[in-house]
Amino acid sequence: MPPTHAGAAARWLRRPDVRLAAMLAALHVALTVDVDGAASRAFLLAHFGLFLLWQPVWRGERRLDPVQAAALVGAAALLAWWNDWGLLALWLGLLISLIGGNVPGGHWRDRVGTLAGTGYLLSMLLLWVVPNRFEAAIGAPAEVAVRFLLPAFIAVVCVSAARAPEARPRLAVDLVYSLLIFLLVAGLVLGTFFVQQVSHGSYPLALAQTVLVLGALLALLSWLWDPRGGFAGIGQLLSRYFLSLGLPFERWMMGLASAAQVETDPERFVAAAVDRMLALPWVAGVEWTAGAGHGFAGVRTVHATPLAEGALALVVHTRTPPPPALLLHLKLLCRLAADYHDAKLRAQAQQRSAYLEAIHETGSRLTHDVKNLLQSLRSLIAVAAPEAGTDPQALRALMQRQLPEIARRLQVTLDKLDAQRPDRVAQVPVAQWWRGVSQRRAHEPVAFDAAPVPTGATVPADLFDSVVDNLLANALEKRRRGECSRIVVSLQPCDGGVQLGVADDGIAVPEALARHFFVAPVTSASGLGIGLYQVGRLAARLGWALRLAVNRDGDVRFVLAPASAPHAHAG
Repeated sequence: MPPTHAGAAARWLRRPDVRLAAMLAALHVALTVDVDGAASRAFLLAHFGLFLLWQPVWRGERRLDPVQAAALVGAAALLAWWNDWGLLALWLGLLISLIGGNVPGGHWRDRVGTLAGTGYLLSMLLLWVVPNRFEAAIGAPAEVAVRFLLPAFIAVVCVSAARAPEARPRLAVDLVYSLLIFLLVAGLVLGTFFVQQVSHGSYPLALAQTVLVLGALLALLSWLWDPRGGFAGIGQLLSRYFLSLGLPFERWMMGLASAAQVETDPERFVAAAVDRMLALPWVAGVEWTAGAGHGFAGVRTVHATPLAEGALALVVHTRTPPPPALLLHLKLLCRLAADYHDAKLRAQAQQRSAYLEAIHETGSRLTHDVKNLLQSLRSLIAVAAPEAGTDPQALRALMQRQLPEIARRLQVTLDKLDAQRPDRVAQVPVAQWWRGVSQRRAHEPVAFDAAPVPTGATVPADLFDSVVDNLLANALEKRRRGECSRIVVSLQPCDGGVQLGVADDGIAVPEALARHFFVAPVTSASGLGIGLYQVGRLAARLGWALRLAVNRDGDVRFVLAPASAPHAHAG
């Protein structure tokens, strides 16, 4: 055989419906020849081997342990050498339940093969195996139909295998459906035998009567399961019963949610959840461990189930050994409690992080205030140095102007450390503030340019002082590096009041650095950007906007204006 044909044949034999048809064909030959003969035993062995290839219980790649292998060999020997009609009836009932419980949903074409296989086995059981077991006469026509017409079902299985897609997924057996089908077949067989023995009639008549009675009972049961006359139905009653089993669990979940809203400490929350868990009827005691916390509630029993999820470990003591369904419930309880506990831990960590971040930001802001004051003191010391040659009268006037202002700003900085005192910013007339800042900075290489401003306008002195100090410190640092030669502080009117500007004729700020101004701290060799981040946040809190209005070589300009003014949020 060419390799292509061999591969096609191998793929054909791997199809489940092909194996099913081969298994049924071997079974048909074994049942219709002499059951006690060697040929029947040989075909039964072949049938059992094909069944092992087809069976939907074990996966094909799974390795069997010695006990399972011995059980399979024993079942094959029992079926082949002790081929009693009763044993064969039981075997056909098992096959019907396996194939019937394997009927897929979806389109009817997907169910043709399994339905044909189920029909063949049921017909063979009722028309051939059971009558031979009870030595009941079925007549020559029925015997001919069994020998020569029932193989048509096997042919249907083969045709279904040929038309089925090659990549159809392997079907899984539904245990409940298989059990129900087996019980139904057993009831049909035993009911037929009972009717025949009581009525002393023929087997076909007893079979027909039993089929009619079972059909009527199934029709009545299907109507009672989902009726249309207002009655809730057995299906809904059964659903309510199963749902009522979970009511204690639902109440515990509601209590768990309530405890999560009330308790903020993770360990106290776990203790409250454990106390509520004792209300469950199957729980006698719970021992818990969460981080460094440990506790116990209830009573200890010999049936202890350890559970662990994340940082939470529970040992649940039950009054009886927990069945698998209850064990799943307990694992779900532990998972829910652990999820809430982890959420509490994360919230606690976030709160601690926010507290540390607030401390860091406050310290950073005050550090810059102190640095600006230190810069002012250094300027005074430089002016008062003997080598500066400053006129004593001018120096005294400068000290009288600067020292009180430095003392005032130092007091404001110290007041910010007092958490009990509200963070207030004094409003001063803009003319008074401008006069003070121009006098304090008169000895520095800075030009002051003020346009007429509205009479009575006020500005937050702390904000304006911080902005001028930070921007001038950065501009003077650029001047010392030789990157600019002229620095101008300007004051102009705008729609929202006044607008403060600080400009220099140096090189432009790098775009990667300018994008983060007033948004996040910017690290650099000189610390440029950290102070701007602080004053930017202060400005936003007070209703002002600080922006980099112009950023090009020869013209770098920062502007502080009311947030409501046009273009206040630009840059």
